[in-house]
Amino acid sequence: MRGFWGGRQPDLGPDWVVMPEPSLIAVARGDAPADILFRRSRGINVFTGEVEEVDVAISGSHVAGLGPGYDAVSVVDLDGKFLLPGLIDAHVHLESSLATPREFARAVVPHGTTTVVSDPHEIANVHGMEGIRYMLEASEGLPLTVFVMASSCVPATPMGTAGAELDATDLKDLLHHPRVLGLAEVMNFPGVIFEDPVVMAKLDAFSGCVVDGHAPGVRGQALNAYIAGGPSSDHECTSPDEVVEKLRRGLTVFFREASNARNLLDLLPALTPENRRRVALCTDDRQPSDLLDLGGIDAMVRTVIQEGIPPVEAIRLATLNPAEHFRLADRGAIAPGRRADLLIVDDLEALAISEVFSGGTPVARAGAPLSWKLPAPPAPPSPSMRIDWGAMDLRIPSREGKVRVIQAIPDQIVTGTKELLPSTRHGQVVSDPSRDLLKIAVMNRHTGGGQVGLGLVTGMGLKKGAIAGTVAHDHHNLIALGVDDESILAAAMRVSKMGGGLAVALGDEVLEELPLPVGGLMSKEPIEAVREGLDRVLGAARALGSPLHDPFMAMSFLALEVIPSLKITDQGLVDVHRFEKVGLWVT
Repeated sequence: MRGFWGGRQPDLGPDWVVMPEPSLIAVARGDAPADILFRRSRGINVFTGEVEEVDVAISGSHVAGLGPGYDAVSVVDLDGKFLLPGLIDAHVHLESSLATPREFARAVVPHGTTTVVSDPHEIANVHGMEGIRYMLEASEGLPLTVFVMASSCVPATPMGTAGAELDATDLKDLLHHPRVLGLAEVMNFPGVIFEDPVVMAKLDAFSGCVVDGHAPGVRGQALNAYIAGGPSSDHECTSPDEVVEKLRRGLTVFFREASNARNLLDLLPALTPENRRRVALCTDDRQPSDLLDLGGIDAMVRTVIQEGIPPVEAIRLATLNPAEHFRLADRGAIAPGRRADLLIVDDLEALAISEVFSGGTPVARAGAPLSWKLPAPPAPPSPSMRIDWGAMDLRIPSREGKVRVIQAIPDQIVTGTKELLPSTRHGQVVSDPSRDLLKIAVMNRHTGGGQVGLGLVTGMGLKKGAIAGTVAHDHHNLIALGVDDESILAAAMRVSKMGGGLAVALGDEVLEELPLPVGGLMSKEPIEAVREGLDRVLGAARALGSPLHDPFMAMSFLALEVIPSLKITDQGLVDVHRFEKVGLWVT
């Protein structure tokens, strides 16, 4: 009678018997064969900064041991190829991929990301706890480990109308879930600094857990007060000196390279051998074409290497550093007892990933996902779209004086503020594409009625027509901007009719559209189809004159009232520095 360890041998004949699965420790001490042995690897040792010529034994989903003398059911001779820990994205909103979690995984896993720390506050601001539970269920059983931070700012502030409100009791209940790590980015930084009771209750509820920060431009004593409140990280730095100050005060700083917030190259001069262990990498918000074509965290690691940081040091920014920050002792390195999330890499400088393993199982090869056996996806929450179009009024009566204008800045989510004389016609303020001055509207889609915030924006570049969408961080109301009210309404009403999504219109004609029925944020389609649809709407927006990389994502962040300096919600303009609503007209 023949036997083997465990249940990994398929199609057993009558002469075989299944023996008990050996323990990880038994395999580690060499008393039982490993499932897989990677022989003759050049392993990246993120603990010591070495490239170590070593055999690596895998038992089940974990690394059993490193070194000579191991036997295995399957032996893989790497012949000097590099073996790396799987990459970790320290902060990401899956919803920004415009795809469901499983489709997001199909995009990032072939690029070497095996773990993400997510904040589902996009869908939480639409559907509350139902949205968070959907994201947890939809990310179950993937070859990508999706950890969740409990969304701290639903809504982000009282100055925008969200579809839900979550208090400390709601959020603390999430800690019972094994993939919930702590409290997500605390964006209401004035609420921390000035000890708002609601914000402090959330911080108290997560005392002892990891609390992520969000403190754009917060410096000096205000920064001291913010850190004293509990947040331990920040991903909003835009300059090296801001990075250095926050590192000096004890924060872990996440360098970000998102589709519309490209900060990595600007921040790299702050990186030194002395502070590298306090820095991690994150993508925050990336759209499908960037994920599929450029990659995510892998693209950031390549950039760091190209800028002169030693490869092992660059890899550590996306492995051990985020693992230690989030207290994930089971990953982030190749070591006994850690998850066998592994990358086989042919060229370390180019980070050429040939194969990806998640928990000891091959999940991607040559840049493409392998066949995954996944559970049936959960049903998403019902669409949220409550707008009284009969009550919607986009007119801005003219008067004497200057108006506050939002200044969009390419590849950044911060905005500037200008004070300009508006263009008027027949007693109304109108868009003026000759001055790159466009009307912008944010329409409350959550609670019904015709509430709309109106303003003007420069830097978007449209010469005609309009664009609209229900991706409008973080309240995700319906946002639209354009050259004339007819185009703005046509685009916005088409988005509403779809139950959420993106649209481009010229006059009363809708030129292109992308339905996003899951919360008005995500498609149910494969991410390749989402990418094609997004490419079409982006092409239509560019044909109307916008020069931006992604005018829809740029538009979406014009509504985020916690990022300086001037933003707009359904309640009107917000001066983020003063953290208060302000009028359109300068008085």
